[in-house]
Amino acid sequence: MKNGSGIILLSFPFAAGVSAAALAAMPFEGALAGSVAVALALACACFSKRGTVPLLIMYFCLGFCCWCSNAACPPPPPPQFARPLADALEALLDSIPFDGENSGAIIKALLTGRRSGLPASTVAAFRRSGASHILALSGLHLGIIYACIRRILSIFGNSPTARIVKSISTIALCGLYSLATGASPSIIRALLFIIINEAGRAMSGRRHSPLGTFCLALTLQLAARPLIISSVGFQLSYLAMLGITILYPRLKAWYPEGRRGNPLRAIWKSASLSISCQVFTAPVAWYHFRSFPVFFLITNLIALPITEVVIIGAVAAAVMQATFGCPPALSLACGKAVQLLEFCLETIAQ
Repeated sequence: MKNGSGIILLSFPFAAGVSAAALAAMPFEGALAGSVAVALALACACFSKRGTVPLLIMYFCLGFCCWCSNAACPPPPPPQFARPLADALEALLDSIPFDGENSGAIIKALLTGRRSGLPASTVAAFRRSGASHILALSGLHLGIIYACIRRILSIFGNSPTARIVKSISTIALCGLYSLATGASPSIIRALLFIIINEAGRAMSGRRHSPLGTFCLALTLQLAARPLIISSVGFQLSYLAMLGITILYPRLKAWYPEGRRGNPLRAIWKSASLSISCQVFTAPVAWYHFRSFPVFFLITNLIALPITEVVIIGAVAAAVMQATFGCPPALSLACGKAVQLLEFCLETIAQ
């Protein structure tokens, strides 16, 4: 098994075993997660070599036993030692005079996951427009912060020593942020992706294959906490990433490569990303919530770029506020970006 094919082949039988155990205990909650994993496990069994079938069966049984042992003796909750950092970040954001009545509350929700300060009308507008995933702290938010950290650390160069230092620093900062914001299943999924990719960069100077990274993260997270298979956030996060891994490259290729900076290609890439996620997550979302975001495509095309700008600007404002003070122009720009996001989502919701 070369080039990561081993973990790709074995992760789905393991996930199928965990799902089968969950199905036995909770036939309704685990049904969708189990059906996807079992189907992929059967596909692996059908297209693999005959000699690997016993290995697939062994990993299926391993996943089943892993879930049962955790159900009998649940692991302790994630450590809470980093929660004061989230309190400090919230207090820091409160001290910045962002322009707009709800701007500060929305920025706090985007960076800390705490939505207590959001008015009900704003939450309803996000929900009706199909943008609830923007308010729920997830891998999207950690991914943007990860990109910011990588950009800042790029000043240290690309020597072997610099790669190792940058990778360790990136993993440490992202891990601290994940713990501080509650270590939700989708955040941990994104953190595992970051750890795997950074380990690949530091050791070999290259990244793992997307499907190999997906399968390794899935196996590690399920092995550590098998009971999480019934979590809606876990299911949606991994299904969205499965869509990005499998479907997105094919949809993106429909628009031929051309000159760089082509705005139509950039729009198609964003649309392909949104469609890929929605195709894989829609059945689970409908099963759990009995709803489908009809305007998901236009919502994501408009809201996600603005959200990225808001998060990057808010992180910069927080860093400056903690050092020598946030410039009024930056807090004004962040507030205006949030107001633009609110206006777009309220318009779509209506």
